[in-house]
Amino acid sequence: MVLDSGEIFMDQNEDGIVGSSRDLLAPGVPADPLKTPSSSAAMAKKSTAAKKGKLAHNGIPAQTNSSQVVERRSTPRSSTAPRPPLRRPLSLEMTPRHLRGPEEQMADRRLVQPPWRSGSAVPSPPARSLTNPNLGSGGWMRRSESTCSVNYPVGSRVSRGRMRPATSLPHIAKGVGGTMLPASSRPCLLVALRPLNLEQEKQTFFQSDYKYEPQFEYAPPEPRSVLEKYREGSGLFLEQAVGIMECVLRKFGTYENFEEVTGGSVLPKSQVWAAVRKYLQKEGCVGEVVVRLSDELLSQAVMVVESCRPTLTINLAGARQHWLEGMLRHEIGTHYLRGVNNNQQPWATSEGRKQFGLKPANPTEEGLASLHSVLLRKQPFLWRAALLYYTVYHATSMSFSQLFSHISRFVQDPDVRWEYCLRAKRGQTDTSKPGCFSKDQVYLDGILRILRHRRAIDFKTLTSLGKVSYEDVERLRQLAVLSRTRIPHFMRDQERYLQHLDHIVAVNELDDSALQDLLP
Repeated sequence: MVLDSGEIFMDQNEDGIVGSSRDLLAPGVPADPLKTPSSSAAMAKKSTAAKKGKLAHNGIPAQTNSSQVVERRSTPRSSTAPRPPLRRPLSLEMTPRHLRGPEEQMADRRLVQPPWRSGSAVPSPPARSLTNPNLGSGGWMRRSESTCSVNYPVGSRVSRGRMRPATSLPHIAKGVGGTMLPASSRPCLLVALRPLNLEQEKQTFFQSDYKYEPQFEYAPPEPRSVLEKYREGSGLFLEQAVGIMECVLRKFGTYENFEEVTGGSVLPKSQVWAAVRKYLQKEGCVGEVVVRLSDELLSQAVMVVESCRPTLTINLAGARQHWLEGMLRHEIGTHYLRGVNNNQQPWATSEGRKQFGLKPANPTEEGLASLHSVLLRKQPFLWRAALLYYTVYHATSMSFSQLFSHISRFVQDPDVRWEYCLRAKRGQTDTSKPGCFSKDQVYLDGILRILRHRRAIDFKTLTSLGKVSYEDVERLRQLAVLSRTRIPHFMRDQERYLQHLDHIVAVNELDDSALQDLLP
């Protein structure tokens, strides 16, 4: 893949444009004005002088030893071949920058732009692969500060090691009954629930010493059906959530210390791109996923489908050194690969799910992805899932400011507390009222259900079947199409995978017998 020309090509030298005739003269030496001949004698005189003087190139007068500019005129004699013009050295055809006027400099900048910066119809820059030196000149990855997308020319042959064209990527169906709704009518949930006046309300809240109740505004139409679905919080796993967080605090003292020690530093964009590229290589899906970086997500990352293309958006604030690959296992190794596998199954559509009587994909989907986030960490604490669960539970009975104060037991940083409270209260207009958006409880709920049944679940088959619940695996096994399904690299050794799950249970001090009582 090749990075965007705006990043990998040096800007052309602005001095590389021929200056005006006046600029080519030495400072303080004006050009003599051209005189109009009044007679044939005067004409012959000037013709003789022109032959003796130094000639200019491309119509630009050259200076003589007497500092006079002489104009070359063609002679009326047709029998003699015209004398070829003398060429000036290229170095003399460039006007030094300090001699240029503002208007000329602006004109130069317009002229020296490479052709691919002048519009969408112009040729694209030559390709230079960063992952495969044999990548042909037709394919490239275009990257900017906020996006990283894959392009490929129509009709090009796709071979091993090349990026596949968008039309050949696995299609993940969206909409009902195979119908595609316009993008404007189906906004991303995380975008729809992001307040329009977020920054203003945050500033007011902080200036009030955390006493003000934010009054959020949202872009219409508000997703009322979604808000109604997630209006009730659960306390089923509250004890486990508190236990996980207390375990972290006993070991690290504060959440901030836990984050610094286990997460590492926040990575710059260049290292985020490199980590994403490396992980895509591990899973064998380079060129299949569009990746974007954002500063505006309420979550760490989100995987959605845009124009039939799987698109991963990463929150730069959460892209920490030791946590980034876990996020990629969550979004690509779980959500994306299960989506690809799901597309091959007879239940890929909503009608198919109804026909086979499938249970909802969640909480299995998000529980499995959340486990994969911490799977290979040395200290795989389930802190984030636990705090989200806890915050949502208490949001059902508290206002925003009360909730903000309440969770200070676990988080001191006001900005971090704001983010957790915002997630739990998103969708509300008047946050002085009790109420929650309970979708974030799905993470810990799914984690604990999977850990409770980890010895009985066939995880490879669960992944191969696509977006299904672990409860449907056995009855769907014989109906599945498994010939071309894909398993993430960290799940291929089932025995080692189970050892990682056991380690997660031990580190978070979860009690298997208690889980069995809660989930018979």
